[in-house]
Amino acid sequence: MTHYIPEDLPDRIRHFIDGEFVDSVGGETFDVLDPVSNETYVQAAAGQQADIDLAVAAAKRAFDDGPWPRMLPRQRSRVLHRIADLIEARDARLAELETFDTGLPITQALGQAQRAAENFRFFADLIVAQRDDTYKVPGRQVNYVNRKPIGVAGLITPWNTPFMLESWKLAPALATGNTVVLKPAEFTPLSASLWAEIFREAGVPDGVFNLVNGLGEEAGDALVKHPDVPLISFTGESRTGQIIFGNAAPFLKGLSMELGGKSPAVVFADADIESALDATVFGVFSLNGERCTAGSRVLVERPIYEDFVARYAARAKNIVVGDPHDPKTEVGALVHPEHYEKVMSYVEIGKGEGRLVAGGGRPEGLETGNYVAPTVFADVSPDARIFQEEIFGPVVAITPFDTDEEALELANNTRYGLAAYIWTNNLKRAHNFAQSVEAGMVWLNSNNVRDLRTPFGGVKASGLGHEGGYRSIDFYTDQQAVHITLNEAHSPRFGTSK
Repeated sequence: MTHYIPEDLPDRIRHFIDGEFVDSVGGETFDVLDPVSNETYVQAAAGQQADIDLAVAAAKRAFDDGPWPRMLPRQRSRVLHRIADLIEARDARLAELETFDTGLPITQALGQAQRAAENFRFFADLIVAQRDDTYKVPGRQVNYVNRKPIGVAGLITPWNTPFMLESWKLAPALATGNTVVLKPAEFTPLSASLWAEIFREAGVPDGVFNLVNGLGEEAGDALVKHPDVPLISFTGESRTGQIIFGNAAPFLKGLSMELGGKSPAVVFADADIESALDATVFGVFSLNGERCTAGSRVLVERPIYEDFVARYAARAKNIVVGDPHDPKTEVGALVHPEHYEKVMSYVEIGKGEGRLVAGGGRPEGLETGNYVAPTVFADVSPDARIFQEEIFGPVVAITPFDTDEEALELANNTRYGLAAYIWTNNLKRAHNFAQSVEAGMVWLNSNNVRDLRTPFGGVKASGLGHEGGYRSIDFYTDQQAVHITLNEAHSPRFGTSK
């Protein structure tokens, strides 16, 4: 297979601090691999405590003394719309770099770039339309809520759809008048380096946006523990979330964490089976299976179980695996050899825990690169590791059930609770099941199509807090209650008697 390499790749990836591209203070670097060849294509600056200190200091100066937090919402909105325009104008280049860096299929990477623009547009509109609460006691008191940006927001983002997920945090953080330090995932720093030029061209003042590359244990850890960073928004693994929670606790920081998932897709016998197949196949194999909301446990009612498994396996065997830059590719290369080894180890575990009906190894004809054939295990017991643990790859477990009660028990039988997908044409069952399932988000007879106004987040080990729509505005602002007396204040008169 020919190995596509984009033109004009950077000779190195640097930090962006206070309007300047800079190397690490101590000169530290790390290798960045492309997932098709697993060869180093660039070196990136590896941020340490000193680099985080510089970035936070720049962001704090921009917040304390700069114009950004003091702009009218309409002024910031115009800048955010310009950012969205620039992203849309560069979507093909963004997708090309994202595909090269992550192994995501090019058509899916293009959709993610366009979604990033939409995130900025959404929050640009929301801060202009935003209203705050006022409470009146006629003739006595008026109470109103005053929202204020909080300060420096530390944003730590994952490698699965990096540019889009960075936009998800950057847009509301900046829209509300905060300044930011972004620490992107070390596996995929390429597209993040484009933010600096986009923001500069759009008119974002120096110091408002700062970027420090590096490892989570070094740059990420320093950002979480920095006393001048009151907010941390993190998307990533549940175990990392636990570490961040502990490290942020002494500072009582605001935390928003979207963590792992092992989401069920429940298919009842009365469902539209063809639509359910479309959605459940797409739901675990899109984005190479590297998605937190993947419906990686498919629970199927017994009367349709064998037919569903056979049709699902046939679809999985037919998925086009190949060069991420080929528009016909449906599953590309996993992000990194470390992650590839993890996913393949789960494939081997699964062979002892379920009936392998599709995939189970490396696809034919793809001898190099992090390629995994779409893999389907049937008859998986709920105590199996492939049922309980997040694999984050193109691997799915299918399990039968007999009753609604058993389906609900199976759906809730993991430590995670991010998403759930329910397929049934029984309206009463759909709503009752949705309200009983332990998941932060539920889709009824739908794949993962999200309205940006709705809250995004999970329960149990899948997260802490919600972002999206007004929930993002809530997280990135302090809500100050202001009380005004309209007549004489009737206070008890302490200290007047002798």
